[in-house]
Amino acid sequence: MNAFIYRLSQSLAWFGGLVLTGIALLSVASIIGRALSGLGLGPVPGDFELVEAGTALAVFCFMPWAHLKRGHAMVDLFWNAYPPALQRVLSVLADALMLAVWLLLVWRMALATEDYLGNGEVSFILQMPVWWGYAVSLVPAGFGCVAYACRLLESLGLLSPPAGFTTSAGEH
Repeated sequence: MNAFIYRLSQSLAWFGGLVLTGIALLSVASIIGRALSGLGLGPVPGDFELVEAGTALAVFCFMPWAHLKRGHAMVDLFWNAYPPALQRVLSVLADALMLAVWLLLVWRMALATEDYLGNGEVSFILQMPVWWGYAVSLVPAGFGCVAYACRLLESLGLLSPPAGFTTSAGEH
């Protein structure tokens, strides 16, 4: 099961990269359209709305893989001076806190999705229902809860990363 979580997290990260590539291409097309407005072209309608929703989706796709690989920003100034027991306690506390924050975030996103669905709010230019962006991002965010719990179990010594998957150098 642990290997499945790692593979799915990695696949989500790749998908997030494709989403960001699409956003970049959309932005380039919109900028070129603005630059060539004298020739009858123009920006892509609703480009900022699509960039906003796509960026949120990409971030939620990246986060589980980043956490499993311990890719979050860290301050290592004193880490190596700490005894191994303190390093383990701090890792467990950090992973537990990250899971708690992620659970809170997903809970609030689910409530926001429900609110936007109920009130029928739409985006300004495309008239796209706002809840769509939340609902799509909620899928990788919900999976993130599983990945963050997996990482906590690894920090507690109850699971090991699957063969072929290692965390970043300097295991913290």
